[in-house]
Amino acid sequence: DLVHLALGGVMMNCGYDPDPSEQYDLPPIAPQIWHAYHIAGEQLMIGILAALIERTTSGLGQDISCAIHEAVAKSTEIDLMSWVMRRAPLHRLTCRHALEAVSRVPNISHTKDGRWYMTWGVGARDKANLVPFLERFDMAADLEAPTADADFNARSVPGSSKMDDATSHTLEVVQRFVRAHTYDATPWQEAQAAGLLWAPVRKPHENAQDEHWLKRGAITKVDHPELGRSFHYATSKWLSSETRWQAGKRAPLRGEHTGEVSNTSRQASPKVAAEATLKPALSARNRPFPLQNVRIFDFSWFLASAGGTRFAAALGAECIKVEWKENPDTRLAAMAPVGGRTAREAATGPLPGVSDPDMGGQFNNKNTGKRGLSLNIRHPKGIDIAKRLIAISDVVAEGFSPGVLDRLGLGYDVLRSIRPDIIYVQQSGMGSYGTYGRLRTVGPIAASFAGMNEMSGLAEPAMPAGWGYSYLDWMGAYGFAQSLLGALYYRSVTGKGQHIDASQCEAGIFLASQAILDWSANGRVWQRTGNRSPYGNAAPHGAYRCQGADRWIAISCCDQRSWAALAHAAGHPEWLTDPRFANIAARLVNQDTLDKVVGTWTEGVEAYDCMSRLQAAGVAAGVCQTAEDRCDHDPQLRRLEWLTEVPGTRIGTWPVAEVPFKLGRTPAHAGGLINRGAPCYGEDNEYVLGELLGHSTAQIRSFKHEGVI
Repeated sequence: DLVHLALGGVMMNCGYDPDPSEQYDLPPIAPQIWHAYHIAGEQLMIGILAALIERTTSGLGQDISCAIHEAVAKSTEIDLMSWVMRRAPLHRLTCRHALEAVSRVPNISHTKDGRWYMTWGVGARDKANLVPFLERFDMAADLEAPTADADFNARSVPGSSKMDDATSHTLEVVQRFVRAHTYDATPWQEAQAAGLLWAPVRKPHENAQDEHWLKRGAITKVDHPELGRSFHYATSKWLSSETRWQAGKRAPLRGEHTGEVSNTSRQASPKVAAEATLKPALSARNRPFPLQNVRIFDFSWFLASAGGTRFAAALGAECIKVEWKENPDTRLAAMAPVGGRTAREAATGPLPGVSDPDMGGQFNNKNTGKRGLSLNIRHPKGIDIAKRLIAISDVVAEGFSPGVLDRLGLGYDVLRSIRPDIIYVQQSGMGSYGTYGRLRTVGPIAASFAGMNEMSGLAEPAMPAGWGYSYLDWMGAYGFAQSLLGALYYRSVTGKGQHIDASQCEAGIFLASQAILDWSANGRVWQRTGNRSPYGNAAPHGAYRCQGADRWIAISCCDQRSWAALAHAAGHPEWLTDPRFANIAARLVNQDTLDKVVGTWTEGVEAYDCMSRLQAAGVAAGVCQTAEDRCDHDPQLRRLEWLTEVPGTRIGTWPVAEVPFKLGRTPAHAGGLINRGAPCYGEDNEYVLGELLGHSTAQIRSFKHEGVI
């Protein structure tokens, strides 16, 4: 896991601020635990569901594979597209998004009793809500609400905008406020009610005692009859009106069900539907897509939901992305460079970016393959258009706060009155059902609440290092795609639609399941260990400095054989006779000394040479790779064709991340049905309103004049 997170680029996004000279005096951090396997497993499941759906029409199976390295390498956020578009490197920072420019004020705030809160939000809208909230406690200091000419609708991807002095000062005032409170007394729910994105930086086990998650079934006690006890498990990532997650029994004991399985005849597969009369749509690979004749009316935004429908588009669904200019998606991140692709190919350093919202590299990467519709659903004619499109769609997807579509007249009861077998997939931060109501999240807030930020970093009293990007945006997107595809498969077998209530935080709680189980079974509260093995089954296990500025290698020795191989590859056989390193138990006791000894050797070796020597000797080792390393120098990723060139109408042709799982007969393609990048704002109005709904050109012009589109 450590080595995969290094090679895949996760570690170089995560860690602690550099020193005042902007040199890193601490290594990058691998967030705990087992995230590389989670990332690959989540994406592989999307491929499995797509293959099952395809089999209901073709009757054929197929092989599916997913390289962990590829899955991890494209699971980071704006570092990848910042390098692809503008040749801009990012700098890892303490418990906040990696940035191009180093900022000195973290987004987490310390309570007086030593705990932490994520107090995120630096835009004009956030400040407009913050000042009156702090004034209620007489702690607004010199902050003033933004003036009327501020851009209250501007939305940027977290980490994509520079933190100026005014923003830093605002965060310092917030930190002053939090320091005046204990962890339990900090009024974070009142802050949320005031429109602020605040959340406690929870330890994983604290969610196991939270009424909201228990009510939603996110955490369930599972019996272990052989022990006479029951333990807390993470058991659900979403709720559904038609299907449900099964908590089931605890993991089987070895051979527990051998006789039962041996005596069970194979159950018949679901009945294959009648052969499709339409010619299957082919991708740019000239192969059929696994999803055929599926249309998604897509209100998703931000990565957590838009990333989910991106997978569906790459699998062959027609995805109609709905936006409105007064509430746009996050288009302004990793912008295309001034001078376009020609300038990028000639660049030797970071390039300035354009300001055109139709030319955002991150938006292009997360919405590639989709069509674009600009539609004002607050207008009566806009609602009518939406309902007509819903009638010819299979799925309605959205990522708003709970209740938004209900208040606009498009709740699930209305949707299924229009089309009884409609699939309605919504994802919010905490979920719609439960005790938290309309609490909102973005990636950093969800990671704090779910325990992800607390699980990453050096041992206390150090600050948590957290994640250097919105990790739960991607993990939420994977779950969003799974729920959507699972519902499509269920409908293909039963004919029934459903309403899915997904939660970004529940995706994170699932990832913390081992720490929750350890607390429930053994009473151990999670404690950070930096890059060291959290359960003491490997030493050395860490990131070690190599030659050059901020160059590191991850090394993990889980047994005596790999330790001996490391010692010989390093040219230090005397390590093997040192009693401090005689076995795993001794090395764990002497980890400080061990890390110094290993680090002294690696400091004199070039990182890739070090990796080659250790891998040749059979030692798990990998360079902590940057976006530049992955894009420009990684032969395995190139061999896997991890990036795909797609043409965009205004942005031009650029590489985007290809789907990492490989389907043998019906492979995905990032460009989708239309083999195109993300849509410009309202780019496909003529197609959607004209070809799909039959409106004339004059009617479409009238809609624009009336403010409908």
